[in-house]
Amino acid sequence: MKKYFEHKLQNLINISRIVAIHYFEFDKHFSTPGETHHFWEMVYVESGRLLCTADDRKIPLGEGELLFHKPMEFHALAAEGEAAPRVFILCFGCRSEAMQFFADKRLKPEPALSKMLYSLLAEGKKTFRIPVLDPTVKKMEQVERPSLGGEQMIKNYLEIFLISLLRWQTETEHGNAIFLRQSEYAKKPIGDVISVLQGGLYKALTIDDICSATSYSRAYLFRIFRAATDQTIMEYYTSLKIERAKQLLLENELTVKEIAARLAFNEANYFSKTFKRLTGLTPSQYRKQASLI
Repeated sequence: MKKYFEHKLQNLINISRIVAIHYFEFDKHFSTPGETHHFWEMVYVESGRLLCTADDRKIPLGEGELLFHKPMEFHALAAEGEAAPRVFILCFGCRSEAMQFFADKRLKPEPALSKMLYSLLAEGKKTFRIPVLDPTVKKMEQVERPSLGGEQMIKNYLEIFLISLLRWQTETEHGNAIFLRQSEYAKKPIGDVISVLQGGLYKALTIDDICSATSYSRAYLFRIFRAATDQTIMEYYTSLKIERAKQLLLENELTVKEIAARLAFNEANYFSKTFKRLTGLTPSQYRKQASLI
């Protein structure tokens, strides 16, 4: 009799609860007093513009952009007074470690990803009464005849959307630059190295710095890191810096030269060449292309 191997499924992101689904058509002078809660909140601007508050930061959001508020972060939002914005807000509980990637993230998803949100919203409307004008609603009521399995569909759509966002932000032709297989990341030396690299994105770390911080020998780290990631430590470090550069290009008004300096590249020209080698675009082309999505 043929024997089958059963794969235990690994959940990168597991949504434990849906707290609220809102689709608002705000007045152009609308604003909220702000709040803090223990779950995640995602704000997506379908049209118009918003000014979001996240703790002590003011973050403008334009059409097609989304922002994540992490648990226990004070946040508020306001229309900018020029046009009445349409806003999709989703509140949910998730304790998965991978969600930390979205902390303080402002993104402009490509169109194919944005379409996923509308599938999620459509499923939400088949399951719950979704307010259009009342942002004070704290509990969602089910519609009289909800679609079969609607709550599970919402959970699944949201998990797929978040994982798709992670792939879009982190994967390259050489594999995933941020997330390793759980079996590899769980190995302490690999995790130690990656922690040092992630904490040194605004520095110019050397192999000696990394060996000193982790207390492992150079030869040992070279061997195990290459086997786990198919990259050298410095290749991996550079890919992390370029991912952070992409974020800075989208979220700040810094010049390419300023971003290069912030990420501790010796020369802006070398930074631009490295950026193009890993992304296929120069930093300026990447920023311009993202603004057109």
